[in-house]
Amino acid sequence: MAFMGSESASSSSSSTVSGFKYDVFLSFRGSDTRKTFTDHLYAALNQKGIFTFRDDEKLERGTFIAPKLLRAIEESRFAIVIISQDYASSSWCLVELAKIVERMEKERLIILPVFHYIDPSDVRNLRKTFGDAFAKHEERDKDNIEEEEVHRWKAALTKVAKIAGWDLRDKHEAKVVEEIVGKILDKLTSTYSIVHKDFVGINSRMEELVNLLGMGLNDVRFIGIWGMGGLGKTTLARVVYDKFRHRFEGSSFLANVREECGKHGLVHLRKQLLSNILIERNIDFSDVQWGSNVIEKRLCYKSVLIVLDDVDQLDQLEALAGERVWFGRGSRVIITTRDQHLLIKHDVAEAEIYKAEQLNSDEALQLFSRKAFNKDHPSEGYVELSKKAICYARGLPLALEVLGSFLKCRKPDAWESALDRLKEAPPKKILDKLQISFDGLEETEKKIFLDIACFFKGEDKDRVINILQTPRYKPSIDIDVLVEKSLITIFMNYLWMHGLLQELGRQIVHSESPEQPGSRSRLWLKDDVLHVLENNTGSGKIRGIMLHSPQPVKVQLHKEAFKKMENLKFLIVENVHICEPFEFLPHSLIYLKWPNYPSHWPFKYFPEQLVVFEMPGSRIRLPKLIKQERPLENLINANFSGCEFIAKLPKLWAPNLESLDLSFCENLVKLTELGAQNLKHLNLSFCENLVEIDECFGSLEKLKKWGLWGCSKLQILPSQLKLKSLDYFYLSGCSRLEKLPNFHPEMKCLQTLYLEMKC
Repeated sequence: MAFMGSESASSSSSSTVSGFKYDVFLSFRGSDTRKTFTDHLYAALNQKGIFTFRDDEKLERGTFIAPKLLRAIEESRFAIVIISQDYASSSWCLVELAKIVERMEKERLIILPVFHYIDPSDVRNLRKTFGDAFAKHEERDKDNIEEEEVHRWKAALTKVAKIAGWDLRDKHEAKVVEEIVGKILDKLTSTYSIVHKDFVGINSRMEELVNLLGMGLNDVRFIGIWGMGGLGKTTLARVVYDKFRHRFEGSSFLANVREECGKHGLVHLRKQLLSNILIERNIDFSDVQWGSNVIEKRLCYKSVLIVLDDVDQLDQLEALAGERVWFGRGSRVIITTRDQHLLIKHDVAEAEIYKAEQLNSDEALQLFSRKAFNKDHPSEGYVELSKKAICYARGLPLALEVLGSFLKCRKPDAWESALDRLKEAPPKKILDKLQISFDGLEETEKKIFLDIACFFKGEDKDRVINILQTPRYKPSIDIDVLVEKSLITIFMNYLWMHGLLQELGRQIVHSESPEQPGSRSRLWLKDDVLHVLENNTGSGKIRGIMLHSPQPVKVQLHKEAFKKMENLKFLIVENVHICEPFEFLPHSLIYLKWPNYPSHWPFKYFPEQLVVFEMPGSRIRLPKLIKQERPLENLINANFSGCEFIAKLPKLWAPNLESLDLSFCENLVKLTELGAQNLKHLNLSFCENLVEIDECFGSLEKLKKWGLWGCSKLQILPSQLKLKSLDYFYLSGCSRLEKLPNFHPEMKCLQTLYLEMKC
């Protein structure tokens, strides 16, 4: 096993992981102890989750010992030998015992003897019933059993009798049962690190989770393990569960709650939970509410360890672990989920939520190598190929395991072929696991997830929110949901997502119309975009287009290429030179990014829905474009940096404009009224011929950042600045300023402003 992304870890205990089928083999004389001490011991072992083999009563009716029993001895870690008065009279018991001793001597099987109301010295010295039993075996079975076999039985019984065990003559049976169970649990726990040595990266992660559990404290805790699919949340929960469940009075690991709830319902899961903890088979109740009462009444005095794996709905938590008072002091409930907010809604504190992380590069290489090469490092000739696979998986254990297993025993050229096609066809097993999270989204959330996957990964969150919002719709809550459901992350206010989640989103869009790109909602591959724009095969289904080339390229579009795209919202064209103009840009556009837009294509109108208008380095002539009388109410962000034909900026009448970039506009001479009173960011840096800025700019009360670096000819600023919100005002290199403006006394950052003025 390896620490991997499989969210459905085996339900077996740690012993089965290490190669043993059973923790304990019980050897006993049925007629002496089956319904008394042995039965009590067997029940106690099972209640603590110790997998125990006990023969069926009907097996004793046979003549020869069943192979099943001998095989069970081979598959067990411990043997508890309950030596009762008539134990030696059973040839079955003696055959078992000889096999047990053989395993002890060869494979270090641990034997725990119990002397059932007999004197251990009688066993060691073969006195009383034990001597009588062997005399009978030698007399009665001399024709069927070789003398050597009887000597083997005697030797086995004598060896076991010399092992320190439990003498029931001077102890309470309940106390002995407790001691035996405790000793086995201690032994199992001591082998824990060996059992889980192959779980790559598990130790550090487990330490963090154990700190949250606060073992030994008497409070009741709900602990969340949260993260995207394939990170190994279930595996981590299983390892912790196996390590600590013996410390509790009852335990239950409910795997795949989301899936099982869909198949069988919550009542079934509640019955399973109680059955696991109480070791009862006939638990019954008819509805969910009644089940809540049963759980609380039966478990409120028990310390229990419960794992609820892959939970995706609040009602699942309310049904299985509704409140902390349901469980006894010291109980722990571990919840694995892809949805952080689900934990918050269930009152799991932020400090009780463990965020599952991707593997680091060393861990990733180790896990991948174990799957691909059966060792901790790549084989000779595969190092660079392995690094390529690890780069693709980006620390996702599920992806590392799937890729490693797929590439195992394949030649380097097959590796090259498989790795080259990954982006076009990611492994289905990985995408199926990740798609579970997407399928649980609302429609607006799905739309934004796909927009980010196709166009906005790596973009500033606030900027994307401005692009996507409408007067009736604010996308902030949907972006929060995507973060909570582990589908995107926000770092330094930029939107990011795992590369495989991005591939998932793009595969979902591709599947909308595999053969006809013009019928998909989003286009980002150059060949698909050119096919649509050159052949005029677009449709009203297209929501966004990104035409990007790593190297500059010339293309010829159909003159009506955009005419059918009445719902086009996003158009991004970079590093592509369009040879001849086209006739139409849809009114529906809200985001237009077209660096180096050619001068011989004047827009016929300004798309009124535009929220972000980015034309850096273009030769656009704004006075010809912005001439309509209606305000540009939707425009929030405009970038005309490096536009050589901007000498005088026309009045924009953009009441909601927040950011305007005119840096490096070398022919801009004077800045007059903009009609943008809500402006927050204004960049005029390195406008080398800018001489004068109108007085109206001194009263932009919402302006926060104003850049005037390198405006070497700037002479006139507004005489007074009433910029109450201004945080940064950069004037370095403005060497021709005639005088500094007067700063309004309410301005917050006066001292900082002076420090920035290196005139």
